[in-house]
Amino acid sequence: MKSATPFRAPRILVPYSRLRPEEKMLQAAAERLGIPVDFRDASSLAWPDGFDAKAGDAAICRCVGQTHNLALARLLESRGVRTINPSSVMTLCGDKIATAACLDAAGIPQPKYSVAATPESAVDAAESMGYPVVFKPACGSWGRLLAKVTDRNGAEAVAFHKAAMGPSHSVFFIQEYVEKGGSDLRAILVGGEPVSLMRRKSDHWITNTARGGKPEPCEMPGKLILLLRSVAAAIGGDFLAVDLFETEEGWTVNEVNGQPEFHGSVEATGVDLPGKVLQHAWDLIQPGLDSAGKPR
Repeated sequence: MKSATPFRAPRILVPYSRLRPEEKMLQAAAERLGIPVDFRDASSLAWPDGFDAKAGDAAICRCVGQTHNLALARLLESRGVRTINPSSVMTLCGDKIATAACLDAAGIPQPKYSVAATPESAVDAAESMGYPVVFKPACGSWGRLLAKVTDRNGAEAVAFHKAAMGPSHSVFFIQEYVEKGGSDLRAILVGGEPVSLMRRKSDHWITNTARGGKPEPCEMPGKLILLLRSVAAAIGGDFLAVDLFETEEGWTVNEVNGQPEFHGSVEATGVDLPGKVLQHAWDLIQPGLDSAGKPR
């Protein structure tokens, strides 16, 4: 007679490639909340031997690179692990063109944009939109490889330079330049609900905190809460950062990040984001357990 398989209660796996402030905050929150979390340095592990996650577990993929996180999420999902965010949401948010199309389909306001397939048509699109415009890589973060272009000569220089950078830059995403008065907003959503809002200020037109933007807290207006809920409904996912511009016509969604860094938001607002994310992940895998943590 075979012996019964030992029961292991569900847990949360956090694969990471570098212990940034966010991962250290998650470790502290796990200890404070008493939630079983297994932190693994994924840079030193190989699939499948280095991972013993199973169906019923959750995983918060915290590797620095989008490609690494996406690969891990897909592999873990193949075992029935609930990943945060799901790989489908990582894929959507990792592609600015796909995100813009999704927001368009949902009727969510965003800056005007064009997508072009050749450097020549990209220049024509910039001319048609009117300067200044911003050339953005379809995939990228931390405000890297952005180019503010103010005339045709600049558009030609940027477009043909990008065309020489390889296939990942062969489709051009061009967005109208929004005059934002030296600041923008970053909202954090957990479980589809807005939980914090900060303003990022900078003398530079790029306000990312990774590029020197200074964060400060601000109030969350009721109308903005409704807009952010509509973003969550369109994009999906469990943990999102939404970057917004304030314009005379109202708020517009600039970008949606599916793997956000959040230490700046925590420092600016005091909201316990790591605790909220861990509690959300824990709640997702708890419904099938009784009060003693065993399957019903």
